[in-house]
Amino acid sequence: MEGLIYLDNGATSFPKPESVYKYMDYFYRNFGVNPGRSGYDMCMEAGSMVEETRKLLSDFFHGTDPNRLVFTYNSTDALNLAIFGVLRPGDHAITTNVEHNSVLRPLYHLFQDGGIELEHVPFDAKGFVDPDEIARRFKANTRLVAVNHASNVIGTVQPIGEIGRRCREAGILFLIDASQSAGKVPIDMEAQCIDLVAFTGHKSLLGPTGIGGLCVREGVEVRHTRAGGTGVRSAVKTHLDEYPYRLEYGTMNSMGVAGLNAGVKWVLEQGVEKIHEQEMHLTRLLRDGLQGIPGVTLYCADDLENHISVMIFNVDGLEAMDTGTMLDVDYGIACRTGLHCAPLVHEQIGTDKIHGAVRFGIGPFNTEAHIHAAIRAVGEITASRRK
Repeated sequence: MEGLIYLDNGATSFPKPESVYKYMDYFYRNFGVNPGRSGYDMCMEAGSMVEETRKLLSDFFHGTDPNRLVFTYNSTDALNLAIFGVLRPGDHAITTNVEHNSVLRPLYHLFQDGGIELEHVPFDAKGFVDPDEIARRFKANTRLVAVNHASNVIGTVQPIGEIGRRCREAGILFLIDASQSAGKVPIDMEAQCIDLVAFTGHKSLLGPTGIGGLCVREGVEVRHTRAGGTGVRSAVKTHLDEYPYRLEYGTMNSMGVAGLNAGVKWVLEQGVEKIHEQEMHLTRLLRDGLQGIPGVTLYCADDLENHISVMIFNVDGLEAMDTGTMLDVDYGIACRTGLHCAPLVHEQIGTDKIHGAVRFGIGPFNTEAHIHAAIRAVGEITASRRK
């Protein structure tokens, strides 16, 4: 929409780079067939693009085997594959209060119905989880530690390298939810001792919705909890054990893979660090402006070191939803309100009692003008409450 200031990049990035739109259109018009299922040229070209994207993303996460980069619908789908494919009755799992429901709900279902033990580690006043506190929860039957790399609510980037090393020393699998971090913060599976990376394509990798993936370290096995077509070895009665077929089922979203291919290439061309630096410049500008407005409360934003470009706040005397509606209707600013699918974060900071908070999510196409407009809008809304 013309004139819209889009600050909901924590939900999905928008707009996408022009190269993403163009490549998706080009690919689907010319090679929009089932990849790798037959030997004709269009099919082979589609399959080649999929395999190129596997390698591109495996390298992006510093994986060692591109076949262990499997495509899913999104990070929630990838997290479900990992969690249900790793844990068994009697296992102990550890997660944190900073998690999204894409981790919390699968784990809770296994706790409630699947016979696992489950613990949640809180974060400190600045929004960070202590790696030593996670290690203190280790038990003989601890099988998995699952951590949200970067919070979609308070923006904190957890010390996954330190957590990963403690897990590796104890022989415990380490899974990260990279929904918000992939494309903003470098991820190195080898250096940070990560066993499983779940990611989505439609946020900071700047691809379309409906595509994501799971990167599985060599030596880690995730059992398949689904079964179906793979396009190869069709006479075998059971689902194939080898990667990538082990965790891919049926016809994939090849157009989504094409968009993800273009999105990741754009991110690499710009540079992850450069994108993040620009977004955090705008985030500091936003933080400083909102802090100067009487009646605005910010959360976990005093120190923006090890943060991504999302920030939550509330206006005294207003429900978050009402603030969001005014920003949209009166100022043309798109944001997200409520509990952000991460209820334990809001419980710990106390915003669950006031139905959540307002979230601004900054992306690579936002500008200083957008941030100044958002600060002015919040200032006018708070001023109207004092009259």
